[in-house]
Amino acid sequence: MEQRTLLALMVFSSLIVLAETNDQKPAVEIYSLHVDCKVTSRFAHTVITSRIVNRANESREATFEVELPKTAFITNFSMSIDGQVYPGIIKEKAAAQDKYDSAVSQGQSAGLVKITDRKLEQFHVSVSIAAASKVTFELTYEELLKRQLGKYELLIKVRPKQLVKHFQIDVHIFEPQGIQFLETDSTFMTNELTEALTKEQNETKAHILFKPTLDQQKKNSELDETLLNGDFVVRYDVKREATAGDIQIVNGYFVHYFAPQEMPVFPKNVIFVIDRSGSMTGRKIEQTRDALLKILQDLRQEDHFSFITFNHKVVEWKSSLLPATEENVASAAALVQALTARGGTDISGALLAAVGVLEKAEGLPERSVSMIILLTDGQPTSGERNVEVIQENVQKAINGKYALFCLGFGFDVSYKFLEKMALSNGGIARRIYENADAALQLQGFYQEVATPILMQIEMQYPENSIEGLTKNNFKLFFEGSEIIVSGKISNELDLLPVEIKAQSHTSNLTLKEEANVKEKEQVFQNQKYIFGNFIERLWAYLNIQQLLEKVISAQEEDQKALEAQALDLSLRYSFVTPLTSMVVTKPQQQEELANKPTESDNEKPSNLPAGAPFKRFPSRMPWEDDSVAAGVRGMRPADRLRSELQTASNRKMFSTVSRFRDALRAPPIANEHPQLLLQLPRQNERICLNIDKRAQTSVPLLSDPEQGLTVTGKLGDGINHFVQFDINYVNPPVQIHVYTHAILVSHNNKNNWMSWTTSNSSTIQGLKVSVEKERSVTASLPDTVTVKISLVRFPDDFLGLYFLNTDRFSDKVTGVLGQFYSKAQFESNSNNDQRAVERLLRVSGSEHKVSRLYKKDYRLESASDPVSCWSIDLTP
Repeated sequence: MEQRTLLALMVFSSLIVLAETNDQKPAVEIYSLHVDCKVTSRFAHTVITSRIVNRANESREATFEVELPKTAFITNFSMSIDGQVYPGIIKEKAAAQDKYDSAVSQGQSAGLVKITDRKLEQFHVSVSIAAASKVTFELTYEELLKRQLGKYELLIKVRPKQLVKHFQIDVHIFEPQGIQFLETDSTFMTNELTEALTKEQNETKAHILFKPTLDQQKKNSELDETLLNGDFVVRYDVKREATAGDIQIVNGYFVHYFAPQEMPVFPKNVIFVIDRSGSMTGRKIEQTRDALLKILQDLRQEDHFSFITFNHKVVEWKSSLLPATEENVASAAALVQALTARGGTDISGALLAAVGVLEKAEGLPERSVSMIILLTDGQPTSGERNVEVIQENVQKAINGKYALFCLGFGFDVSYKFLEKMALSNGGIARRIYENADAALQLQGFYQEVATPILMQIEMQYPENSIEGLTKNNFKLFFEGSEIIVSGKISNELDLLPVEIKAQSHTSNLTLKEEANVKEKEQVFQNQKYIFGNFIERLWAYLNIQQLLEKVISAQEEDQKALEAQALDLSLRYSFVTPLTSMVVTKPQQQEELANKPTESDNEKPSNLPAGAPFKRFPSRMPWEDDSVAAGVRGMRPADRLRSELQTASNRKMFSTVSRFRDALRAPPIANEHPQLLLQLPRQNERICLNIDKRAQTSVPLLSDPEQGLTVTGKLGDGINHFVQFDINYVNPPVQIHVYTHAILVSHNNKNNWMSWTTSNSSTIQGLKVSVEKERSVTASLPDTVTVKISLVRFPDDFLGLYFLNTDRFSDKVTGVLGQFYSKAQFESNSNNDQRAVERLLRVSGSEHKVSRLYKKDYRLESASDPVSCWSIDLTP
């Protein structure tokens, strides 16, 4: 579940798999592994210590890997090899990166931290140790546990991959408010392992110890295989009595926890804005449907709701918000079940439409919370495409009246774009990972925001006595969560007063509390359960998190000042944050960096940063147009194009095209998909045709009597929108009818249907017909032109036609396309250079004025840069 706060561990030797056998211990052995976690007033301080020995008679490599929560900051790391300590040093990221880049250019190792899934990031380091030598790895990190759905949860992922003689997990919890409940769970626990688990608990403290022996760790008595492979979970919550929350003080720093209970829930006015573009097809749209159907059942009767679905078109389910009656929920469920995915991605139009529905809504409860929940998996490619303009327009339209929550499905979204838009409008962003539990992730997010119980919360403290106050104004508070405020007490105070003002469903609230400073300081005298000045470190941690969040939505001129504050705190308190790096020096002076990755780092390079226009050029490239981008995906250049945009060569491509356009006086780049792109034989020129005619009309595309080949096509609605191609061969006498739903091959009055849903092939007297699943069908015959037809699923099903080996056409080839292979001749250009943007082309006695465009050549299986072609409009 998304709401879990995580601690995960995986420590093993990289040679274990090679060294382990049924009757032999690993050559590189982890003989001790200790996880020591102290959770003091929600702030967790974790130290992981692994001790490894090389029992081989030669040098071996030992690897230390730890999966830790994304919300955690690493604070320390060290390696000790035969008494020599190699510490990690935290520095400003920019300076450390410059030095590291130089080291990488000399062939040294890559960075130490990477994101592994939606919850975790992985710290990884390896080192070579001599025969009979020992190495001790120690990693420390800290995080503030976040309360979600009424609990804190600590997840320890255990995967040592070998038996460990001294294996121990210690979790110490100290909560001065009192522990309401505490439970443990595990995915790998057996009756024998349960005996290794002990739990001690009193009113405010708990100690959980998991210390299995070697025999208890074994899968069976005969094999040295470990059972320790899975999750070890600790869940708890604290007691809450004071209505104004609980204040705790240590060494002049305070933290205030506020989580009111048993309050009436605000009615919600929620609009679900759902992306149904082509890229949502398949599993994504199915999981979205499953999640929405369950979310509909969770709506309260006093809630009002509506749906807006969008691709390149924005569709409002109803013109107004409807109460969540049984009848209306059932009607919405029917809409959800019928959701299909095709077309483009007009995020701007959909969000502005949602705001419009809320603006004109009537009959809503006087005290209610209005919110928009956006789910999208792509970039804005229809309507307004400039992300800065979209963010500005949406913020202006919302004007602080509604909360916007943005869910990014998968890695084709620009998370920075969504995050900035959400944070600027009182909401949050969340990435939904394309896993089997994506529907549960969606439901889990909705549960977090389903029960607002307070709004417009102000936490007030004496201004003259408090410094460095963290965020103290909050737009919404949801049941089961928690507000945390921290600061430094600058003057000598006997009492620290706090006043909370907020709006509930039934009234305006004012809550007051006073904390006796000396009494509160006495609470934390037991050093066993705390670590240093933990509230001061908690204050720094919270400040850094909030400053980095402010940077995302701040104006450019304010960003540097906010980053400077966050950097100063990161260095002062030794946190590895997105602004700092830990430099780890290994033997032989080899250096590696531990950087803190962000969610935006964990996406494909093709995504654009927030604040940048999605349009790379004044005119759109074909893949930037929604119908084209979706069409490409449907053709299964889908995967090909996406992979192109993920590679470094893509950046080179954009640069190259940009230079071409400057050199060629920026000729336009057409929007339509180039499914009719012809390479002229014996000429270094390409033609891109746009054919338009009444729907369902047959078009004689090509006939070559010497090749024994004829191709006709049927147009649907739109330019180049072919829905059927018929390929006829004389020898062998075969007819191939290609439809958007299937392929029919006829020979000697026998019909053979071939499906698009599986890859398959058929050969008839040397003519091979090959289907690539959901992608293309190719007809090839020795010494004959190859015909290839691509399947395009979005925005509507249609087909693309290509010819390969066109030098095999004879001079007798005719037809709408065929004429260009035999009778096309450019008028000679006196300048005869490559700068021309318009030329005159003679074809079959007719003259055509043609314009230069740049289009992707999808005839080729390999990636290629956009190619120059001459555009012609034809009406057969």
